[in-house]
Amino acid sequence: MKSVNYTSSLPSELLEMLNQYAVKLKVPKNRIIENSLKAYFENLKRAEYIRSFKRAACDTNIIDMAEEGLEDYLKILDKP
Repeated sequence: MKSVNYTSSLPSELLEMLNQYAVKLKVPKNRIIENSLKAYFENLKRAEYIRSFKRAACDTNIIDMAEEGLEDYLKILDKP
């Protein structure tokens, strides 16, 4: 993956925590930031899935399609 330089600002408390953990874990600060962003985006993606499933659970058309699909799947399983 190609790296790109950027400039940003952080609250001093966060920057101090970043510095402390970089020293404690013996890893570069950019690696901590990169891993943190990846985890954050994964959490956002997970939250989006949860919201979409909650919306689908209230949609009678989606429920009907899922039940029809399940009936077809069970018929396939019952075949010898």
